[in-house]
Amino acid sequence: MCSNNHHHEMVLCPQCDLLVELPEWEQGTKAVCPRCQTTLIAWWKEPKHQPTGYAISALFMLLIACLFPFVSMSVTGIDSEITLFQIPQTMFNEDYASIGIFFLFCVQLVPAFCMVAIILLCQGIAMPQKIRLWLARVLFQMKNWCMVEIFLAGVLVSFVKLIAYGDIGLGLSFLPYCLFCLLQVRAFQCLDRHWLWNQIEFAPTVGISLQAGKSGLVQGVRLCQCCTAILPVDQLICSRCHTRGHARRRNSLQWTMALLVTALILYIPANVLPMMVTESLGNQSDSTIMAGVILLWSIGSYPVALVIFIASIMVPSLKMLAIGWLCWDAKGHGRRDSAQMHFIYEIVEFVGRWSMIDVFVIAILSSLVRMGKLISVYPAMGAMIFSLVVILTMFAAMTFDPRLIWDRANVKHSL
Repeated sequence: MCSNNHHHEMVLCPQCDLLVELPEWEQGTKAVCPRCQTTLIAWWKEPKHQPTGYAISALFMLLIACLFPFVSMSVTGIDSEITLFQIPQTMFNEDYASIGIFFLFCVQLVPAFCMVAIILLCQGIAMPQKIRLWLARVLFQMKNWCMVEIFLAGVLVSFVKLIAYGDIGLGLSFLPYCLFCLLQVRAFQCLDRHWLWNQIEFAPTVGISLQAGKSGLVQGVRLCQCCTAILPVDQLICSRCHTRGHARRRNSLQWTMALLVTALILYIPANVLPMMVTESLGNQSDSTIMAGVILLWSIGSYPVALVIFIASIMVPSLKMLAIGWLCWDAKGHGRRDSAQMHFIYEIVEFVGRWSMIDVFVIAILSSLVRMGKLISVYPAMGAMIFSLVVILTMFAAMTFDPRLIWDRANVKHSL
């Protein structure tokens, strides 16, 4: 257990590369970067036991959620119910294994793995150091791919569409899964990366005289993006977590633009091709993203129609435009304030995952609405292409180095 006060320590901001000297701190407080307002360290009152407690509770709720039916539906006396495992199974049966794998990966496997990793690392369970380092590295890399809360939002949206088909019922696993969503989010919130890596191994000493308030690059040091250690700029391999890195992500803008252009090309067929196919009494109708929004609006579901329109049409379009703008500015062509551009980057990084709501809605509808010739819903090619667009834009945001936004300001400040 750490004491209430801490000696003065230097940290590098992962977003703007500013070297910050941590003040005297008390448990229950946090330190933020004075320039970009990024949270650098959070000193939780129980940094070891809080994440563990939430993670154990989350795993228990997930276990219960997987044992019982999730939602049910009744249409003119015909009943249908699904479990969480039947949703990806339906995708596999309909030859949309990619969507099924993505669902299984982001909604069940990755969140469960992260909760187990939090328990093992926070409690210091005896294991080889190589495995401990691997768990810590993978844990924070997988955080963005935990989409439990997005799936839950998709479930709520799907209920509005399902009401048009028949009566909806909640299974015994619905409430436990909602609790699992809240608990796993809270487990991540209570876990501080800086604290965790110091529990695994103390940060290496730099051996360079550093000055707070200046860029790390200007002073000849870089940040290990994995374990937050401060390293000499010419040291490629971190001596603590053994990951390879550079002062700036290599070819960051090139990779970002390549992923962005690919996403733009796929975004056209994703909006033109149908997302799902509905068969009712022998009649077949296709539904694109925009058609689904218009249908929801026409039946009076204005809030849900707005959610789908914003998440599936506005967010991907604006995100791709914003990423292109960030690359343009980072290349030195823009004249915008670095703080404003960083704010845009934070928005892009946060909202990008939420475009997956529509894909999860289709997965739920395709799994539950299976009433033979009476009414059945199937995924279509547009759903798979749209999910690729979202994934590519997520990777584009990940490969973009936000420190490039601040480099010009760093140079001016050092002169």
